[in-house]
Amino acid sequence: MATSDGSRRIPLRILSTRATRGVLTALLPLAERDTGRAIAVDYAATNELIPRIAAGERADLVLLTRDAIDRLCADGVLDPATRTDIAQALVGLAVKAGAPRPDIATVDALVATLRAARAVAWSRTGASGIHFARVLTRLGILEEIAAKAIVRDGFTGELAASGQVEVAIQQVSELMAVDGVDVVGPLPDAVQEVTAFAGAVFVGAPDPEGARDLLARLVAPAARPLVERSGLKPV
Repeated sequence: MATSDGSRRIPLRILSTRATRGVLTALLPLAERDTGRAIAVDYAATNELIPRIAAGERADLVLLTRDAIDRLCADGVLDPATRTDIAQALVGLAVKAGAPRPDIATVDALVATLRAARAVAWSRTGASGIHFARVLTRLGILEEIAAKAIVRDGFTGELAASGQVEVAIQQVSELMAVDGVDVVGPLPDAVQEVTAFAGAVFVGAPDPEGARDLLARLVAPAARPLVERSGLKPV
């Protein structure tokens, strides 16, 4: 617990989608400085965190896709009075830093880029990867591209940075959270999907006041530049 001399406290704990890692990386040191409170974050895809929460895992604050937050509020897991929209994210494409930037301005150009790439990566469980697999299916090239793909959990940009793939697909904010890649841009509008993210405090959270304070900081006007620089769109 906190003491008046500023000694160490039990960290405020957050479960967070990877899409918000960039903005949290920038914001949390400021929050820790202002409050004197350590903050611990566990990052994973929404579709990885939901089963953990269903199995009973809890924290103080959770940041997930808006749909997932709404379901957990309806189920009584999260306090609906604290539900807060945070930002929106687009799906994008990245290459190794310094590599030629392929053309993805149109769907035809994107298909040509994917076909020309030696290897492609996308997320197995993240919203972006699920969407991208549907896009490939709709375009009739899923089997062709999957044959040279690395489909994994975590940040796909790491595979582009290391040279294991030439093209990485993920939320723009997740690609920007990785060093050693250049984000070419978002996918064309015809195959794009906008994902909304929100946050809420767990019912029975150990520190609901601290969680609400952090959530307020995340959507405060002063945080908008941090949100934008992380590759997200403030709401």
